Amino acid sequence: MTIKTAIVTGAGTGVGKAIVKALLGQGFKVAMVGRRQEVLDAAAKELDATGSDTLVLPADIGDPAAVAGVFDQVKARWGRLDLLVNNAGIGAPAIPLEELSAEQWLGVVAANLNGAFFCTQQAFKIMKAQSPRGGRIINNGSISATTPRPHSAPYTATKHAITGLTKSTALDGRPFDIACGQIDIGNAATEMTRKMATGVLQANGSTAVEATMDAKHVGDAVAYMASLPLDANVLTMTVMATQMPFVGRG
Repeated sequence: MTIKTAIVTGAGTGVGKAIVKALLGQGFKVAMVGRRQEVLDAAAKELDATGSDTLVLPADIGDPAAVAGVFDQVKARWGRLDLLVNNAGIGAPAIPLEELSAEQWLGVVAANLNGAFFCTQQAFKIMKAQSPRGGRIINNGSISATTPRPHSAPYTATKHAITGLTKSTALDGRPFDIACGQIDIGNAATEMTRKMATGVLQANGSTAVEATMDAKHVGDAVAYMASLPLDANVLTMTVMATQMPFVGRG
């Protein structure tokens, strides 16, 4: 039986860690990629994922050479790649867009968009050449891929771009049995969303507490997408806290 292998970026915290847990539960061998070795090690220990089923690979995915090194290590260890989850992402300070520095803008673009593209490139190289051919790529779009929050231009712009990358990847991967889909997440309860318990800025200028959901539901959704045969694909899925202000006018 062919082993199933995956790479998850942003794997050390929050949604990424939940995705790793769900994939391990499905029998995947998972390479955990993130910026900080100590965070990845702590996550792997928490998930009891320190054996032969995991690789901990610290890397800056905004650096194409570092990305190539990650994929080379996965191929050397397991011989193939069945799934890439482009989950890593960062935001800029929630300030008026004219006050953002060039460095803040470029940092978000590097992590959220460039990194996803560089990882997708490397995944294509492996997935096209391996036998059995093909694989699956799942991008984390966030609900910001369709609807912005106030003062979120860098994050929202990159997440809108992820939707374009998803569709182009799905199209370009079609002849090679490479499926690509996108999961848009709303208010998973993580360190990043902790401030929602005390109130966040709304589009009408008010501040409101927002509902959240367990990040486990995101992991389970990604695991479902990953479980499909390559002749079926979830192109887009939105998983969100039911009571959050998103649908309609708030």
